[in-house]
Amino acid sequence: MQPLLRRLSMGFLFAACFAEAIFGQTSAQKTMTWQQAREEFEKSNPTLRAARIGIEESRDEEITAYLRPNPDFALSTDGTQISRYQGVWRPFAGTQFSPNISYLHEREHKRELRLESAQKATAIAESQLADQERTLLFTLRGAFVQALQAKAVRDLAKENLAYFDHEFGISQDRYKAGDIARVDLDRLELQRVQYESDLQTAEVNLRTAKIQLLQLLNDRTPIEQFDVQGPFDFMEQIPAPEEMRRIAMEERPDLKAAVQSVDKAQTDYKLAVANGSTDPTFSVWVTHNPSFNNPYDNNTIGASVSIPLRIFDKNQGEKARTRVDITRNERLRDAAEAQVFSDVDSAYATLLNTVTLLRPYKTKYLATAGRVRDTIAFSYQHGQAALVDYLDAQRDYRAVQVSYLNLVGSYLSAASQLNLAVGREVIQ
Repeated sequence: MQPLLRRLSMGFLFAACFAEAIFGQTSAQKTMTWQQAREEFEKSNPTLRAARIGIEESRDEEITAYLRPNPDFALSTDGTQISRYQGVWRPFAGTQFSPNISYLHEREHKRELRLESAQKATAIAESQLADQERTLLFTLRGAFVQALQAKAVRDLAKENLAYFDHEFGISQDRYKAGDIARVDLDRLELQRVQYESDLQTAEVNLRTAKIQLLQLLNDRTPIEQFDVQGPFDFMEQIPAPEEMRRIAMEERPDLKAAVQSVDKAQTDYKLAVANGSTDPTFSVWVTHNPSFNNPYDNNTIGASVSIPLRIFDKNQGEKARTRVDITRNERLRDAAEAQVFSDVDSAYATLLNTVTLLRPYKTKYLATAGRVRDTIAFSYQHGQAALVDYLDAQRDYRAVQVSYLNLVGSYLSAASQLNLAVGREVIQ
């Protein structure tokens, strides 16, 4: 009997573990840090995946640019008889056959210059892809920060509601003991609506932030099973603006693309000059002519060189255009450099201003608001403070806490803006 019970119990245990493994996975919580979200974004975002295919297309164009000209083959005939000779019809007896092969030889390194121009176009496309990834990562970082901020506000709303419910319970006990009037208890109960509304609004904002983040990640995880995790705080020490400028000049992919465009324009000008040069065509042929009187002279071989006469330069317009295009790209490069400095300086000023506002909150205002709330609450519960003072203290504490969280969110957004301006993450 005991072995049977033991086997049954082992069977139930196995079934329970199997069910937990199957059904537990479907409701598992998926929590992402910023690094995990970034890796998932780079791997699965459809916009980036489509842009990477464009790089492959550009590399394929390099193959086309370096192709050699194909030789030409021609076959000509002549001398076919169209009448009888001595009553015999022999139409191909005196036909001359002449196969001809010709090849265009490109001078002045045209193939090499076409390949160089195509390779530089690929390098520009890669820099533009990196710039697109930079801007999309900024959008992703903004959605991630928004989710963190909404989560922090939601947690604060829960904490405020729990604290208020605790204080409201004490007030109910006081009312039952006859220590406060019914109107005071009713006013406290009406005040609770505000905290419930704050919590519901925070829940909706958190869900909305998660939806936006999942959209960017191309993730189909249900909202209830998705969460974000990361530090929601600020650093008082930020790098010097000169260092930010130096890093931006080295890292900004749009500036790299502008510099590479100047280099490609110079190559395109060289190619335009090379295309203006004449290319000879070499030909060789073999002729079979049975109509010759010499029976040993039926087959002949010949060769020729064809050189176009450059009486008119039909490429002078392209030469002028590519020369002007060099100047245009140089001006665009200068504009890109100015934009880099402007972006860095603006983002740095915003970040510095946010840090300046956050410092007194962390060192003074948060602690002061909490101390005032607790003191007024204690005094009110002991009949030493008026209800209006108690409600004002609660309201001030909530306002200070929400302002602090919003400022931290502004700090993280400003840090993300500075990372975007610099070209890489300098502030986590």
